[in-house]
Amino acid sequence: MRWGRHLPRASWGSGLGGALQSADERIPFLIHWSWPLKGKLPIGLSRAFVRHRGSSAGSGPPSRSHGKLFQGISASEAVQCHRRNLAEWFSRLPREERQFGPTFALDTVHVDPVIRESTPDELLRPSAQLALEHQQPLARLPPLALSQLFDPDACGRRVQTVVLYGTVGTGKSTLVRKMVLDWCYGRLPAFELLIPFSCEDLSSLGSAPASLRQLVAQRYTSLKEILPLMAAAGSRLLFVFHGLEQLNLDFRLAGTGLCSDPEEPEAPAAIIVNLLRKYMLPEASILVTTRPSAVGRIPSKYVGRYGEICGFSDTNLQKLYFQLRLNQPDCGNGAGGAGISATPAQRDSLVQMLSRNLEGHHQIAAACFLPSYCWLVCATLHFLHAPTPPGQTLTSIYTSFLRLNFSGEMLDSTDPSKLSLMAYAARTMGKLAYEGVSSRKTYFSEEDVRGCLEAGLKTEEEFQLLHVFRRDALRFFLAPCVEPGHRGTFVFTVPAMQEYLAALYIVLGLHKTTLQRVGKEVAELVGRVGEDVSVVLGIVAKLLPLRALPLLFNLLKVVPRVFGRMVGKSREAVARAMVLEMFREEDYYNDDVLDQMGASILGVEGPRRHPDEPPEDEVFELFPMFMGGLLSSHNRAVLAQLGCPIKTLDALENAQAIKKKLGKLGRQVLPPSELLDHLFFHYEFQNQHFSAEVLSSLRQLNLAGVRMTPLKGTVVAAVLGSGRHALDEVNLASCQLDPAGLHTLMPVFLRARKLGLQLNSLGPEACRVLRDLLLHDQCQMTTLRLSNNPLTAAGVALLVEGLVGNSSLTHLSLLHTGLGDEGLQLLAAQLDRNQQLQELNVAYNGAGDTAALALAQAARDHPSLELLHLYFNELSSEGRQALRDLGGTAKGGARVVVSLTEGTAVSEYWSVILSEVQRNLNSWDRGRVRRHLDLLLRDLEDSRGATLNPWRKAQLLRVEGEVRALLEQLGGPGS
Repeated sequence: MRWGRHLPRASWGSGLGGALQSADERIPFLIHWSWPLKGKLPIGLSRAFVRHRGSSAGSGPPSRSHGKLFQGISASEAVQCHRRNLAEWFSRLPREERQFGPTFALDTVHVDPVIRESTPDELLRPSAQLALEHQQPLARLPPLALSQLFDPDACGRRVQTVVLYGTVGTGKSTLVRKMVLDWCYGRLPAFELLIPFSCEDLSSLGSAPASLRQLVAQRYTSLKEILPLMAAAGSRLLFVFHGLEQLNLDFRLAGTGLCSDPEEPEAPAAIIVNLLRKYMLPEASILVTTRPSAVGRIPSKYVGRYGEICGFSDTNLQKLYFQLRLNQPDCGNGAGGAGISATPAQRDSLVQMLSRNLEGHHQIAAACFLPSYCWLVCATLHFLHAPTPPGQTLTSIYTSFLRLNFSGEMLDSTDPSKLSLMAYAARTMGKLAYEGVSSRKTYFSEEDVRGCLEAGLKTEEEFQLLHVFRRDALRFFLAPCVEPGHRGTFVFTVPAMQEYLAALYIVLGLHKTTLQRVGKEVAELVGRVGEDVSVVLGIVAKLLPLRALPLLFNLLKVVPRVFGRMVGKSREAVARAMVLEMFREEDYYNDDVLDQMGASILGVEGPRRHPDEPPEDEVFELFPMFMGGLLSSHNRAVLAQLGCPIKTLDALENAQAIKKKLGKLGRQVLPPSELLDHLFFHYEFQNQHFSAEVLSSLRQLNLAGVRMTPLKGTVVAAVLGSGRHALDEVNLASCQLDPAGLHTLMPVFLRARKLGLQLNSLGPEACRVLRDLLLHDQCQMTTLRLSNNPLTAAGVALLVEGLVGNSSLTHLSLLHTGLGDEGLQLLAAQLDRNQQLQELNVAYNGAGDTAALALAQAARDHPSLELLHLYFNELSSEGRQALRDLGGTAKGGARVVVSLTEGTAVSEYWSVILSEVQRNLNSWDRGRVRRHLDLLLRDLEDSRGATLNPWRKAQLLRVEGEVRALLEQLGGPGS
């Protein structure tokens, strides 16, 4: 898994009017700064702001204008309306952020990344030094706060133009958003008017001429009346141009002429050039953000200060970010009105575990150097530990994460190929990731990285694209390894990113063997000339008696078919490799992938492996999960926005190949953790028809011992809840289930014939869910095992209500459920209202003689009950004898099991009793079990002494030996 960024990347473009769209529309965050909001919208002044390193803190927009420029009533109202519109627009949350709860607001969790002032000389360093190293702030150049960006420089000169640059993921969009909100809430009093522009929006206009005032008026209609005052605003007017890499600026006079008139129509790029030249509105202040590769597009003589956004170079900033975001109230509210939320103690525990791991595991801290990966950490933890919104998958989190950071941006706006940054990353970083997965390695040498980046480069344009990618995005995907023993190597910023990119590389069809590449070229060549050659051969065959020509004619038709089959075989080989990775026997006793992800973020409690110990085999169990997830329709749609389209036909053929292999290998019996991984693959795929076909042979769901978190319950219910065939057995023993988990799994329980819920600490509240299950008209359960749960008499009272209205249950185990006398009396009073029960186990419940005799009497009169277990209760010798006598006098009634003996013979249920003791030896009260075993041992000895039958004596001796062995395990003398 990996870790995410501080705030999602904003992609701005065509219209503030879009702020009025439905909150549920899946649109990129801040898609386009543009047209103003119509009317005066409230800002929501009650939202609190927390100031951290200069972040916004809570008051509304100022009620009066500042300075002398906009003192008129109409001008003041126009500025106030502009503030409200900007604040409303920049406060909008994307869908990815709304998952954190209804009260979540980005303003309340802002932590500024470090901004280090840099010099033009530093910008001229070779790109090789900038590729993968993050620079720590130098002592002589302290970090800059947003409020200090326009302070005079070291020589006392006024700073009018500031250029902030940073690689993908460092938080440029967040800083701009924060600055705009600060101005909206009156925290930048130095500026009376702030006008933000998206360079992506401006680039979409092309070379269409428009004046500066037209550009402003079109996007911010509330400012129309005060546009003539812009020239008089001087330095108190601030222009913000975000994403300069989207524009091609030409500062040559031959390319861009001089223009000082804000009303003169020019191309948008020409207007920005003249603003930066200080030829148009020379007193105005300008803030520019860009990626490192585009910093040189502005001559340094026009820049007053450069600021490098360095991310969270201090782990204290990372901890502060996690604390603010993960401790949000209502953060755990689930989708669908479940009303389940994490307690403050649980959230604090999560933050503490993450903080400890940041301190001890430096590779995670290196990843969280990028604020974007801090966001991904929080999103993943929320996915793992909170109820999951409908349709959200791990793959969708990673795909959305890339959309928030790349948003379909071009790698280089000056390149005519217009290649998207994500498509280039998929081709290069995906190749490196897949080679790592194939060779089972996560550490890469510089030669490995260089080989994947420079493979196939031939032209100057291709080398230029590589140069841009190295400067702008390579650090986003790769980080220097800081683990002992691996210095000098590189790793993917988070482990799961390697598996995601490897899967993306495969599903995009970028992985091709040499034979496939040559075969494709040959097939295309033959296809282009095939018709012409066929005509020529047909004519020659009529004129000359050459028998070989028809053969050549047919071969031309065969070549494309052969290539098509070759591609099909390749898909089958990839599907087979994916399925084999999913069902590797070496991974059978690992934790499931979800627990592995949680451990990679939060750390593993206990001693760490010594660096000198031999390394464990690398596990890539997320790789097949991501392959399935990327084939889902939602993720394919998002990837198409990023410039990485997956054709529907290719997705269908890949899915067919995977289904074919899963059908063969998926029938084997899997350990519980691997079975959950298999179900998680289907959950990621999000295709119910596909899952129903592949899982149609599944008859036993054994997840015993798997910690059933809300997410895992959602996974199991989503994949198996809609199936039609019955499940012979569902075993969820020792899964740490709670009532909410039972409610989530209700669709699966309705398909189960046998249900095991032992050892789950289920209390009376859980019995409400079980009562509803028993009363459901689709319930087909015949066996319910609830042993070793503290149900108590209050819980059994609810279960009795379910038993009365149920017509399918025949076997019920309430062994060691704390029923006591009251619970057995309740069962005795209501037992006759159920007509199907055949076996009832209420052993080891602390019941006395009276309650046990009452239940045994009710069992004797029951029309269908055949067996009643009452051993290990607090029965006197007289009570045990009375129960034996009752069972002996019953004609056709239930048999009562209270001991290992029946008269002078061994009970036929002796192995059932001792196997229950053996199975629960470590969880039951040892002193109490030893006392009951001593009583059983005395019964055996008495029976052996009372019989003269040698066969019975031998049987009694054998059972005595078993009991003595159990006593020895308990630390008793065995005699």
